[in-house]
Amino acid sequence: MNEKIIIIGDGEFAEIAYEYFTYDSTYEVAAFAVEKEYLTKDSLFGLPVVELNQVNSLYPPDKYKAYVAITFTKMNRVRTRLYNSMKDKGYTLVSYVSSKAFVWRNAVIGENSFIFEDNTIQYHVNIGNNVVLWSGNHIGHRTKIGDNCFLTSHVVVSGYCNVGDYTFIGVNTTIGDNVNIPKDCVIAAGSTVIKSLPDSGKIYMGSPAKAQEKTVYEHFGIEVAE
Repeated sequence: MNEKIIIIGDGEFAEIAYEYFTYDSTYEVAAFAVEKEYLTKDSLFGLPVVELNQVNSLYPPDKYKAYVAITFTKMNRVRTRLYNSMKDKGYTLVSYVSSKAFVWRNAVIGENSFIFEDNTIQYHVNIGNNVVLWSGNHIGHRTKIGDNCFLTSHVVVSGYCNVGDYTFIGVNTTIGDNVNIPKDCVIAAGSTVIKSLPDSGKIYMGSPAKAQEKTVYEHFGIEVAE
């Protein structure tokens, strides 16, 4: 029998996660869970939507696993907080890898990550925990994507790159070989990064990408850099 999982969230990404887990994985979604202040419905796809603080008693971690289906809210902080909360509750966090993605045999993908269709993950790539790769990205050989990152679509990350934790990369971005991107960066859509970036917590845009005056922390209302 398929292993049963709880999806944390009930928004658009949670609905997408349900669809992909249901029709393209060995997992069976049993329920959705959200924090009490965001509970607005009793069911979704005919399955229960419950308060997150009740999930342990209703769906104990010795019988159920979990996936946190939150996007890049607050520079991935909300998804990370809920991911850590579920781990603290004793849950195993599962990842989804599309059957239509290309993942080389020695690539490593962490837990609570979601790899959409048409991603190419090459030789000795390391994808961290709690990462989302939306559709159509290329991750070049020996590149490392840090924890809690979000890559949108049609991003090209060349070989031997390092993408720091919590980073967000917009659509149609190109990153050259041997580039280091510090943690907490936003790379705006359509940007080109041809050399390593100097500062964390910055919004970079353009071709070549240049840092903007307002920091990520100011833009997203993040009080303390992690």
